[in-house]
Amino acid sequence: MSDQIKFIVDSLNKEPFRKNYNLITFDSLEPMQLLQVLSDVLAEIDPKQLVDLREEMPEQTAKRMLSLLGILKYKPSGNATDMSTFRQGLVIGSKPVIYPVLHWLLQRTNELKKRAYLARFLIKLEVPSEFLQDETVADTNKQYEELMEAFKTLHKEYEQLKASGFSTAEIRKDISAMEEEKDQLIKRVEHLKKRVETAQNYQWMLKIARQLRVEKEREECLAQQKQEQKNQLFHAVQRLQRVQNQLKSMRQAAADAKPESLMKRLEEEIKFNLYMVTEKFPKELENKKKELHILQKVVSEPAMGHSDLLELESKINEINTEINQLIEKRMMRNEPIEGNLSLYRQQASIISRKKEAKAEELQEAKEKLASLEREASVKRNQTREFDGTEVLKGDEFKRYVSKLRSKSTVFKKKHQIIAELKAEFGLLQRTEELLKQRHENIQQQLQTMEEKKGISGYSYTQEELERVSALKSEVDEMKGRTLDDMSEMVKKLNSLVSEKKSALASVIKELRQLRQKCQELTQECDEKKSQYDSCAAGLESNRSKLEQEVRRLREECLQEESRYHYTNCMIKNLEVQLRRATDEMKAYISSDQQEKRKAIREQYTKNIAEQENLGKKLREKQKVVRESHVPNMKQAKMWRDLEQLMECKKQCFLKQQSQISIGQVIQEGGEDRLIL
Repeated sequence: MSDQIKFIVDSLNKEPFRKNYNLITFDSLEPMQLLQVLSDVLAEIDPKQLVDLREEMPEQTAKRMLSLLGILKYKPSGNATDMSTFRQGLVIGSKPVIYPVLHWLLQRTNELKKRAYLARFLIKLEVPSEFLQDETVADTNKQYEELMEAFKTLHKEYEQLKASGFSTAEIRKDISAMEEEKDQLIKRVEHLKKRVETAQNYQWMLKIARQLRVEKEREECLAQQKQEQKNQLFHAVQRLQRVQNQLKSMRQAAADAKPESLMKRLEEEIKFNLYMVTEKFPKELENKKKELHILQKVVSEPAMGHSDLLELESKINEINTEINQLIEKRMMRNEPIEGNLSLYRQQASIISRKKEAKAEELQEAKEKLASLEREASVKRNQTREFDGTEVLKGDEFKRYVSKLRSKSTVFKKKHQIIAELKAEFGLLQRTEELLKQRHENIQQQLQTMEEKKGISGYSYTQEELERVSALKSEVDEMKGRTLDDMSEMVKKLNSLVSEKKSALASVIKELRQLRQKCQELTQECDEKKSQYDSCAAGLESNRSKLEQEVRRLREECLQEESRYHYTNCMIKNLEVQLRRATDEMKAYISSDQQEKRKAIREQYTKNIAEQENLGKKLREKQKVVRESHVPNMKQAKMWRDLEQLMECKKQCFLKQQSQISIGQVIQEGGEDRLIL
């Protein structure tokens, strides 16, 4: 917001406003002054808006500003309810409403000037159909629409000429240069005539040269016609090939098409259309009806004053407090079933929103596809109209790509030249800025010198005098023309002023009384506010002290409570230990052997004896293992060596058998076998 206000103040301090504001003075402007600033900015965009708000009713001001903002296509942020608040804020001069409008207007002043100028001629007057039945009215309306279309075309041509970069000075320079070249050519022709006139057969040679030139031109024309006919033949062959390819592809598509795929596609389209008709469009229609109802309600209501706004704000605050109380009651109840239902409702709403978003995306994609297909068909028709060709394919496309590459190299060179020119333009622009700064410094030096000499403002006053003299001459001319009109206007204004004074006399008296009451009430309000502030400060200090004391007591209570629980746990542990000790003493002292056996001491002695016996057995077993470890290891090594020896004998036997049996006939079991 601060950046926005800073930009507004900087723009208002520049030409053509020259308001000399700073951030503090601008922020301290009253609503009426702020509305006057907005009216001045709108008057800079559209001169018809130059009005003194003290002489205009608030309803007329709001209507005038809203109509111009609608023409300029300003869109305030928010929905239909925010539109009503925007309208009310514009009537009362609310800062949160006017600051964004000023920021938007000052950002794009030149663009909005153009839009306001075009709106004077391009906003169409809606004539009722009853009046259009009259022939004269219909003819004038038709002529009006034709003039509007002619204005559009002329304005487009003007913008194109303006954007093309041509200027009258350059055209005049070109014309003067061409005239000089023409004069030089005339002089050269006369000089050549003088040189040729002395030669023999002068006329006959001129005739032959003329015939030669005519024949050469005819030859060039025939060569051009031949090339055009070749191109036409080439394009006709290409068109025939493309048509044949299209026919082939269409036949293949018709052959590959299956009824199942077509039915599936149709079912999907039917489902989508049903969703759009039954769910999406009715919701949108209901929303539009609600917005229309709200807008009609806003339009039907009269213009709201400051007291009405205060009443509405108080009602809104009361409703908000009631809502908060209901929310707190619901939270105190803490109904789990309702919470689950709200969770499911939230999930259902999320899914429905996703579904609507996907449907909108699909609809946009379909519209985009249809528009692209329309554009493609238009482009195809345009290409056919231009040269009778269609989209290039195959070798033609390769040749076209090679041409584009050659053109791209040319484009890169031209782009480099443009970059150099832009760099040079940047340097020139920088020099221009430096010269402007130097000019400003010189002006400041001139002002200081004038102040030293005691003639401060001499140059400025001289320029102003020249300007005023020029304006005076123009005004004198205007006075001579419009003196009668001014006198009539003065009479009318005097009569209007007298009427207004007589009408406002009673209102001014009431206003004085109300001002006195307002001053008394403001004094009383200030006194009550000071009393309230002092009382509130005392109560706040007492409240802070009480909160600190309550916090300290809560901490002490928590510490004591934790200490109490700890001591209880320790007491219970000691009681359990004491109970176990008494049980142990009873069992140890009693004469019954069974109870003695239940004692923990007896159980531990028994376990100790068992563990000592087990340790003795394990030590004896360890001694036996140590004594037999070395011979057992030797015996295991001998067995491993024996196993390796037997494996080696087995391998040798198998190898010997394979060498002997190759190529021999072996008889076994009455059968002969040849081993290869």
